Amino acid sequence: MGAHRKGPVRAGRAGQAVRVDAGVPAPGGRDRYFDTLRALALVRVVAYHAFGWPWAGLVFPSMGVMFGLAGTLMARSLQRPAAAVVRSRLRRLLPPFWCWGLFVVGAMLVRGWMPGWRIVYWVVPLGDPPGSAWGEQAWEILWYLRTYLWFVLLSPLLLRVFRLAPVPVLLLSLAPIVAFQFVWQPPENRFGTGLLDLATYLFCWVLGFAHRDGVLALLKPAAVVVLSLAALACGAWYAFAHRAEYGTYDLDDIPLAQAFWSAGFVTLLMYSKARLRVDFSGLVRLRRLDRLVSVFNARAVTVYLWHELALVLAVPLIDRCWDVPAFEAYLPLGSQWFLLAVGWVLIAGFVLLFGWVEDVAARRRPRLLP
Repeated sequence: MGAHRKGPVRAGRAGQAVRVDAGVPAPGGRDRYFDTLRALALVRVVAYHAFGWPWAGLVFPSMGVMFGLAGTLMARSLQRPAAAVVRSRLRRLLPPFWCWGLFVVGAMLVRGWMPGWRIVYWVVPLGDPPGSAWGEQAWEILWYLRTYLWFVLLSPLLLRVFRLAPVPVLLLSLAPIVAFQFVWQPPENRFGTGLLDLATYLFCWVLGFAHRDGVLALLKPAAVVVLSLAALACGAWYAFAHRAEYGTYDLDDIPLAQAFWSAGFVTLLMYSKARLRVDFSGLVRLRRLDRLVSVFNARAVTVYLWHELALVLAVPLIDRCWDVPAFEAYLPLGSQWFLLAVGWVLIAGFVLLFGWVEDVAARRRPRLLP
């Protein structure tokens, strides 16, 4: 990226913030390290939904990474008036969501779905949008948009509280998920599910604040590494120790394990950037790979929204291929890897057809590919 802002936040007297230089990139350019992490997160999400690997979250906790990166960007944006930032985030998120929703809601209505008043969540997903069982595989991913939207709305207050006592607030951001696990369990409804998701990824979002304000760069490596490894160990232990209770060790099904594993993993990723200045600027020499990373970041919402629909449509498409003798003989039609490959082809098609909506939402000139 280009120019640098004047530095991170250090706690001063009366809770005031003192800025020091941490070399944090300003809005004028792109950070290839974070761009690459976001692209990897999207690839992992698609692969997980194609294969259902329970260990995928342990290898790379995509949602924790995405919330951490989003928290960093939100803290950067909140240098501007909060109302303007929230409006901008809504404007960028909602049009791609509406475009996708027209197809999903339309298909469910054609299949006989009768919506109630909660269909308003298909306008602004402050709660989980309702849907039919037939379309569940397409709309079940919307928890991420709902959680992201609530973090955006809460960020002006969260950032103010964080800057009063950065390190204590960061550490205490794991307290809600612990309380929900051992003290009070949220109700099993839209409200309870929303609270649980917010608590699961609160640390990662606040960690984004810590990175942006330079707090991570001021912490000693030994403390960060020890605490991160402890969080990873806690998350892994809880997942495997309660495997019988949950029927799996998949972190997506175990909020407490997800919260601690993501906390440790994302902390190490962001600390590497903040303290060690890990940078993927050399990626520009690999033009095709660099171009792919750019496309993923410019079309991240489109890829996320349409990927499940692409995987769903890949199944009947492959089924038709069995009727062609040459395809049956020479293509691995029964392989999940082939399903994934067809899914990516369809995702690319959706990006070409609907990715321009992200340009319109961001008030850029619409393009087939960025």
